[in-house]
Amino acid sequence: MVLTVLISCIILGSLVGFLAGLLGIGGGLIIVPALVYLLPKVGVSAEIVMPMALATSLGAIVITSTSAAFAHHKKKNIPWQLTKPIMLVVAIGALLGAFIADSLSTAALTNFFSIVVILLACYMLLSINASKQRSLPSSYLLQTISFVTGIIASLMGIAGGAILVPMLSFFGVSVRHSIGIATACGVMVALFGSLGYIITGFNLTTTPQWSLGYIYLPALLGIIISSSIFAPIGVKYAGKLPVKTLKKFFAVFLIFVAIKMMLG
Repeated sequence: MVLTVLISCIILGSLVGFLAGLLGIGGGLIIVPALVYLLPKVGVSAEIVMPMALATSLGAIVITSTSAAFAHHKKKNIPWQLTKPIMLVVAIGALLGAFIADSLSTAALTNFFSIVVILLACYMLLSINASKQRSLPSSYLLQTISFVTGIIASLMGIAGGAILVPMLSFFGVSVRHSIGIATACGVMVALFGSLGYIITGFNLTTTPQWSLGYIYLPALLGIIISSSIFAPIGVKYAGKLPVKTLKKFFAVFLIFVAIKMMLG
C-alpha cells in the first residue's frame, strides 16, 4: 500500500504542478483533499489524517515555492523592502498555526478547511480586477493581516498566496509584485508550518512507518518528483488555454470537494 500511495502521489503531483503553472493556484487546495482520501489506505487513523495531510502538503510546498521564489527573484518581481517584514510575521503565524492544528479535532480542521476553500472559490468566481488605486495600510495593520494569513495557511496546508495576492492587489500592489511577495512568503509558511507539524507529531506512536512527525514521506516524495516537472508545462499552456474559463470550472470543483469533505 505504501507503493500504491507513492504512485498515486506521483500522479497527484503531476496534476498539482500542471494546475499550479496553468492557473497560478496553490497546490495545497488539491493535495489536502487527495491525501485525506489516500492516507487511510496506509493505516492512518481518522484522528490524525487531517494534520498529516496538512503537514505533507506544506512539506511539498517548501520545494515548489522555493523554486518559484527563486525564479521571481531573478525577474525582479519581489520588492524585498516590503517583503522581508511580511515574511517574518507570516512565518511566526504559520508555526503557531501548526500548534493550533495539533490541538483541534480532525472534524474541526476538516470543517475549517472546507469553509475557507468555499470562500476562496467563491472569490475566484466573483473577483474582478479592481480599477481603483489604493495605498498600502499602516505597517502594523499589514503585519497583523500577514500574521493571520500565516495561521490560516498553516491550518489549511497551503502557501497562502490565495489570500495574500488578492489582499496586496486590493491595496494597490501590482499583480506581478503581489505574486512575487506571496511566493516568497509561501516559502516561509511552508517551512515553518512544516517544522511545527514535525515538532507536534514527533513523539506520536499512531503515525505510520516512514513518517517525520505528521509528514508522510512517501507521499511527499511522490508529489515533489512530478510537480516540479509539470509546473513548467502548465506555465507553457497558460497562454494557449482559456484560463479564465478553467478557473471558473476549477472554483466550482473546489466547492464540491469542500462540501464532500464536510459531509464526510
